[in-house]
Amino acid sequence: MLTVRKSEERGYAKHAWLESRHSFSFANYHDPAFMGFGPLRVINDDWIDADMRFGTHAHRDMEIITYVLEGEIAHKDSMGNGSTIRPGDVQRMSAGTGVRHSEFNPSATNKTHLLQIWIQPATEGNEPGYEEKNFSREEKQGRLCLVASHNAQDGSVRIHQDASVYVGLFDGGEQAQLPLVRSRLAYVHVASGQVRVNEVNLQAGDAVMLEDEELLTLTQGVQAEVLVFDLPR
Repeated sequence: MLTVRKSEERGYAKHAWLESRHSFSFANYHDPAFMGFGPLRVINDDWIDADMRFGTHAHRDMEIITYVLEGEIAHKDSMGNGSTIRPGDVQRMSAGTGVRHSEFNPSATNKTHLLQIWIQPATEGNEPGYEEKNFSREEKQGRLCLVASHNAQDGSVRIHQDASVYVGLFDGGEQAQLPLVRSRLAYVHVASGQVRVNEVNLQAGDAVMLEDEELLTLTQGVQAEVLVFDLPR
């Protein structure tokens, strides 16, 4: 079964310096039908104005993945980590028993466009941790590149959940398939461009939830950047 969520159906928030689309209930946006999908709890599609920031705030018991689409985001946390994340980088912060961090757009002129993803861990009370890795366009072009997993397979960042996150770039005749297990869930988010997922055509910001499916097929991409989540129920 495939369930499509169109971009314009997501929650929307506009602040003085931040514009955000929420795939699931978050902050002042609440929809009982979209509280999450399996352990996938948040996909926030954020545009951050130049030289603006999320001030220092706390998290706990959440796997937080930041994926930059355009621009860059700088990060500092209470574990002593500090870096600047750019397109191609995947940042994983395991909040565990508690961590404080801040994020800001270091550019004086350009906006930052990013996805912030929260996945609930399989167990609570883990030790906080941080990791970041770069995945080149070549690794993602025309295929699904594993960027996060529970066992750090294929050089992916490690998360505390039996979930896998893939990123792929598709254009023209490029296509990819991912075998699925019927007892699990899959979620596809189109970050940019357009692509066909099984028999469904999707545009930037659209998503599709897959249940009881055995195969995911991505075809007919037009400058598409796609994130795929393989999730437990």
